Amino acid sequence: MKLRVVFLALSVALLSIVLVDGPAIAACDWVREVRVVNGMVHVHFEYRCSETSEGTTGADEETASQPTSGYEPPRDSGWDAVCVRSAIAAGVGPASFCDIPSAPGVVSVATPVVAPSVTAGIAGKAFRNLALPASSLEVQPPNGQTLVNFDTNFFTRQGQFTRTVRLLGQRVDLKVWPSQYRWVFGDGESLASESAGAPYPDLVITHDYRSKGGVRPRVDTTYSAQFRVNGGAWRDVDGTVTIPGDPVDLRVRTATPVLVGYN
Repeated sequence: MKLRVVFLALSVALLSIVLVDGPAIAACDWVREVRVVNGMVHVHFEYRCSETSEGTTGADEETASQPTSGYEPPRDSGWDAVCVRSAIAAGVGPASFCDIPSAPGVVSVATPVVAPSVTAGIAGKAFRNLALPASSLEVQPPNGQTLVNFDTNFFTRQGQFTRTVRLLGQRVDLKVWPSQYRWVFGDGESLASESAGAPYPDLVITHDYRSKGGVRPRVDTTYSAQFRVNGGAWRDVDGTVTIPGDPVDLRVRTATPVLVGYN
């Protein structure tokens, strides 16, 4: 009788142990990650778990949800803004397209990596993402007034400039200049030219208005560019970019002849 009671008690105890909910076991493993930073391959390992144990709370839960080694991936705040926009336009991730800043705790492997080539197409995407300036239109006669059947003079002063960006981890200089202008006179007429015009007395770009009234002329600028990588030779960029100009207010008036006498 005593043996039966003891056996029954042990069976109940074992059953109780089995029925107690134990903590979920998370699947953990070492994960190998490889990054290319400044032309070098960097390898590091992180111990990651697919889920957190249900029994952990507070500080234990926070510790269990974090990798035991490694570092947070670098944010894009250190990358060139033009490069990030160009990477998105090209349909690739900025991390594989732009210059990645180094981070602490990286185990470097001294394996040289051939720098990827910056092509004319890649430079063209960066060129199209630049904040290019609109040309400012100047009109003579000044003060926003001109006359019917008068050679109204137009010109602008936009010249060549350079911009520097980082693409595929390399320094890329872009030399940009206006290659064509489209003069929109506001009365339905327009003119394309390579000249930026000139102030009086060099009348290069002129227009005769046939009727009086208010018009809003402007000049649209088409930019071309060349690029060089790490101070190398200049090469042509694929494509051009046209920036519309801001219109100006111009009043076209008629001249009234007046008979005057001479002594």
